[in-house]
Amino acid sequence: MPNKRLQDYLDSRRVKYVTINHSPAVTAQEIAAAAHIPGAELAKAVMVKLDGRMVMTVLPASQRVDLVRLAEITGSARAELATEEEFAHLFPGCEVGAMPPFGQLYGVPVYASEALARDHRIYFNAGTHTELIAMAFGDYVQLVEPKLLSLS
Repeated sequence: MPNKRLQDYLDSRRVKYVTINHSPAVTAQEIAAAAHIPGAELAKAVMVKLDGRMVMTVLPASQRVDLVRLAEITGSARAELATEEEFAHLFPGCEVGAMPPFGQLYGVPVYASEALARDHRIYFNAGTHTELIAMAFGDYVQLVEPKLLSLS
């Protein structure tokens, strides 16, 4: 079962989505392989500190956040990857590292890669290391209202 907060949110917005169960996997590439999804279609959430402020970046599993570019685009002096210890408490009910890319549900701004817009569907962690959610990318953008940027 997906994270309760996420499931309630999606259900209350009457969004169509599918839950996909897969064998336990932690890295984005392992998850994509376990769920038989191309890495470019699986969105991963990567937590970053911009001048010490926590933000969520969302990009294809096959890509890496370009921290220098992210700092430039956002006008930040410094962008650095956050450690799990620094962000785990922000996502109650989620397994560490399996948080869904819905930062706004947890008070965290979201920056999403424009590369995700190439596909009509988006797949992402549902709060556990054994479940994904698939939904229309347009619905994701409408619900999350991420700042779409070139992140990688």
